[in-house]
Amino acid sequence: MPGDRPVHATGSQSTVSAESWHALSAEECLRRLGSTSSGLSQAEARQRLQRYGPNQVEEIRPPNLLRLALHQFTSPLIYILLVAGVVTALLGEWIDAVVIAAALLLNAAIGFTQEYQAERSLRSLMRSLAPRARVLRDGRERMCDSRDLVPGDVVLLESGMRVPADLRLFATVALQVNESLLTGESVPVVKRPEPVPAETPLAERRCMAYAGTIVSSGRGRGVVVATGRETELGKIAAASRQEVQPETPLQRQIGQFTRTLAFIVLVVIVVLALVGLARGQAPLAIFVFAVAAAVSIVPEGLPIVVTIVLAVSVQRMARRNAIVRYLPAVETLGSTTVIGTDKTGTLTENRMVVRAVWSAGDLVWMEMPGEADPAAPRSRNPILPKVEVPEIIEQLSPVELTLVAGVLPNEARLVRGEDNTWAGIGDPTEVALLVAGAAWGLLQEEVRSLLPVVAEVPFEPERRFSAAVCRSGGALYLFVKGAPERVLEMSTSWLTNEGPVSLDREQILAALSLMGRHGLRVLAMAYRRLDQEPDDIAELLQPGQLTFLGLQGMWDPPRAGVEDAVARCREAGIRVVMITGDHADTALAIAEELGIAPRASRVLTGVELSSMDDEQLRRVVRDVNVYARVEPVQKLRIVRALQAQGEVVAVTGDGVNDAPALRAANVGIAMGRSGTDVAREAADIVLADDNFVTIVAAVEEGRGAFDNLRKATFFLVSTSAAMLVALPAAMVLGWPLPLLPAQLLWLNVVTDSLQDITMAFEPKESDLMRRRPRPRNEGILSPVLWERMLLSGLVMAAGTLWLFDWTLESTGSLALARTVALTTVVIFQVFQAWNARSTSRSIFQISPFSNRYLFVANAASLAIHVMALYLPPTQFVLRVEPLPLELWLQILLVAVWLLVAVELHKLLRRRWPSGRSRTVPV
Repeated sequence: MPGDRPVHATGSQSTVSAESWHALSAEECLRRLGSTSSGLSQAEARQRLQRYGPNQVEEIRPPNLLRLALHQFTSPLIYILLVAGVVTALLGEWIDAVVIAAALLLNAAIGFTQEYQAERSLRSLMRSLAPRARVLRDGRERMCDSRDLVPGDVVLLESGMRVPADLRLFATVALQVNESLLTGESVPVVKRPEPVPAETPLAERRCMAYAGTIVSSGRGRGVVVATGRETELGKIAAASRQEVQPETPLQRQIGQFTRTLAFIVLVVIVVLALVGLARGQAPLAIFVFAVAAAVSIVPEGLPIVVTIVLAVSVQRMARRNAIVRYLPAVETLGSTTVIGTDKTGTLTENRMVVRAVWSAGDLVWMEMPGEADPAAPRSRNPILPKVEVPEIIEQLSPVELTLVAGVLPNEARLVRGEDNTWAGIGDPTEVALLVAGAAWGLLQEEVRSLLPVVAEVPFEPERRFSAAVCRSGGALYLFVKGAPERVLEMSTSWLTNEGPVSLDREQILAALSLMGRHGLRVLAMAYRRLDQEPDDIAELLQPGQLTFLGLQGMWDPPRAGVEDAVARCREAGIRVVMITGDHADTALAIAEELGIAPRASRVLTGVELSSMDDEQLRRVVRDVNVYARVEPVQKLRIVRALQAQGEVVAVTGDGVNDAPALRAANVGIAMGRSGTDVAREAADIVLADDNFVTIVAAVEEGRGAFDNLRKATFFLVSTSAAMLVALPAAMVLGWPLPLLPAQLLWLNVVTDSLQDITMAFEPKESDLMRRRPRPRNEGILSPVLWERMLLSGLVMAAGTLWLFDWTLESTGSLALARTVALTTVVIFQVFQAWNARSTSRSIFQISPFSNRYLFVANAASLAIHVMALYLPPTQFVLRVEPLPLELWLQILLVAVWLLVAVELHKLLRRRWPSGRSRTVPV
């Protein structure tokens, strides 16, 4: 059978196949591991620790500062600036070279600071997986660091513990383990020591306890069969590191934009060289023209602006509890077309709550308890009086008795903390029953005080029920709760509002079916009046002894605000897809509740998915929004299938099982509080509040970031377009160079960038979340903005050349003419900054005070330029001189035509828009 080879070491870990242990008997596992039920000796444990290494999944190392710094110079746009800097230095234009170097260093400093701070924030969220473990060494119980566990160690488990390694259980007492972080299923799994078939899927291996899962209730003992990277947790972590993160849309678009710029630069240089040679100009003059044209076309300030726009959005996201690890992830999230989300702990609260009570033929939907006080009574008057009343049970209705039956035979507790909120201690299902009772005024302490329990039968997985005998006045009552089929087996009648009648199994089974279709986990309640205290409760729990009371259906409730968040995603043209390891009925019920999918929707299960090839899956993912019983590798297949359909996929998750998909997705979003370290390491964005609602806020910030980046790029490239027209035109006309390379750098890096940076603070437009995700093949500039850029470039070039020529003709001073040309472009930039604030709205419809930084930038840009005209050092560097007042007035009169031209273009485009509508129909 599988796993017949003995334990041996490969590097640092045990290699006995994880597929084998659940199929072997406990005795055989201990024998193969060279251990006993009393554990290892300390000496043997030390030797094995040397052979197998520490029990830990590889930690996230602190960021390599040098690598992080070099990473800031990997953008294609940066490459062009590096080339431009080298060329200007070789030409001896040291001023120009220093300006370019300063721009590069400023961009790198901003990006380095942001990414380093993000890594520090992420590491502050990291929590140790299981710092301590209870083990048997030399036959005695002791505590040790979980990292010191080795294969063969015997570990003791109890309620509330995190399982420190993969264990083969050999003794359990009502042991239940929450495996949601590994399998995605919210209901705790009952564990038993008996082996299961080798082909049993991970979620159903009852005799195994896996590292990272949490003991919900009960006790158990198990032998360590895998540690560190060989655990299921470690294997998934290793698989996630092998996934290559896809190129982000922004990186792809900047690369495309850069290649376009490089091509334009090459074409312009070749054309200028040919024209110059045809006109008989000197090669050096032609080369100077070519360098000036190249410097003018390349927007040196764009890398800085891209970094600042993203960094500002990162800070906004951080204020909304989303920690961004990589700057491009901001824009990628804004481009998302599909969000693939886990259910447990992401869409839901990862706790059980009674949703419905069925009794006496009526189904009562429970009101959701408030977060501040989950056990707040539903009415002002408690159901139970403050003093004992004889035969009080006879005064309670069937639904109230059903709730009492969930409170009396119950091992959990509700405890009120110092902050006046309630906390449940014990099994989540038991806690849910106590909260349901408290919501009706049936507080556990009061119920047990008025109905004292004289005997109990605790819950055991084999029994599938628990029971308690209580005293009410002079009578005794037996209350039972458990699996519906088990309680029905013990019942012969059921309680209606008119009293007990013959059991109507069909009606009860119909209620069970209805609650099941709503994804509820159902428990049944029954009772019986006793004439005297029984010697043996077991005799009263035989078939046909009880009166059936009702059913309580519970579920893992959706997080507050998630339904609205899903609706906003839908409004924004984003599909929300649920990918969970939970049951299909439960998944569909939550999906219907949240608006992810209607009731009749298809649910694709892991079993169905495994039978499909990749081509079949790619066809199916177009229409399926709910995936249930999905294994980690299948989640990864779903992400890849969606990407193959051209979708930009964001994946959310908190479990180890989410890590490979998080890394493979276009943007991975992990939970910061409840999530595992493995998931956080694989993610691009970490939610500090574990709230799906935060994702929608982050999407909005991402869309706003790209919108502002687009505005900033349009603003910058407009100047490049103007110079692209003006410089060749001047050469063709035989004019002197209107602007020198240093003056062009002054425009691109100083006056342009000051105003361009303020675009990062532009408020989000009101229709941002009603637009469809932009097409993947659409570049940074939309077709409309390309039109506007060409229009404004022509207006700016014409105005600059006209004033340059007029000044040169009227004064004969080339330095003054170049100063006029430079100043004209500076004034054009001021008007263009306001034109860029919206693609469609007139600047007269936008509040001038909604971006106060723009006022400051306009004033600063003009002030700096005026000072440059009058200060000797900048006069020398830029080759400029002061301007008389009449020239300033002429420059203003020419520059205002840019505002007129763009306003007319906006008006025309509002009346005759191009292409398909980008707004989602509502």
